[in-house]
Amino acid sequence: MPTQIHPTAVVDPAAQLGVDVEIGPLCYVGPGVRLGDRTRLHHHASVEGNTSLGEACEIFPYACIGGKTQDLKFKGGHPGVRIGARNVFREYFTVHAATNDGDFTTVGDDNTFLAYGHIAHDCVIGSHIVASNGMMLAGHVTVEDHVVIGGYGGVHQFCRIGAHAMLSATAKLVHDLPPYFIADGAPAIVRAYNKVGLERRGHGPEQIERVRRAFRILYRDGLNRSQALERLAAHEDAATPEFARILAFARASERGLAPGA
Repeated sequence: MPTQIHPTAVVDPAAQLGVDVEIGPLCYVGPGVRLGDRTRLHHHASVEGNTSLGEACEIFPYACIGGKTQDLKFKGGHPGVRIGARNVFREYFTVHAATNDGDFTTVGDDNTFLAYGHIAHDCVIGSHIVASNGMMLAGHVTVEDHVVIGGYGGVHQFCRIGAHAMLSATAKLVHDLPPYFIADGAPAIVRAYNKVGLERRGHGPEQIERVRRAFRILYRDGLNRSQALERLAAHEDAATPEFARILAFARASERGLAPGA
């Protein structure tokens, strides 16, 4: 199917459109925007700034992708947004450009972002993420692959969420949430490991058991953080992917790991 642009849409001549792109009524596509093949903009959607979307993305009504950072430290230049393939942004979702010249807010592939959510400047977002309505990420947040964020979950600037973790609805995360674990509350605390999520993504019983062991060491054995990490590193499972991922995440943490229940 050839590219379709509704006559009421505003598409700047400097925008670059792939093949089979569909741009609906009253959309706006600004100069410098690049839309991948088979990307669809529903009516009233906007993509602007130094923004690139991969193939087969879908932007729903009133979403705005690529807007100027809200960071008051912005000094001009040409920062932007880089988004991968097959991402869905539902109604009124916003993704803002990075703050510094040459930097990018980045989003991976195969993510689903539901209505009214926000990804702020300089965030680094992975792939296969599901974020429910009203999710809010402050600036410089990192979200790794296969994360679930519940409705109205909020994340403080510079926090990190590890792969396969889950942040519950209305939770406020002010520390780093390690891989595989579930956090809830305001401020959020780690309450469980993500057993159901891991099962759904094909993790076997042995993998899930290793996650359970790591969870107990970090959050149930009465150890302080340094003692728990030392025990993880000395554990017979330390070289397994699950233990290694948690240890690497913890060692890179600058805000500290979320506390336990």
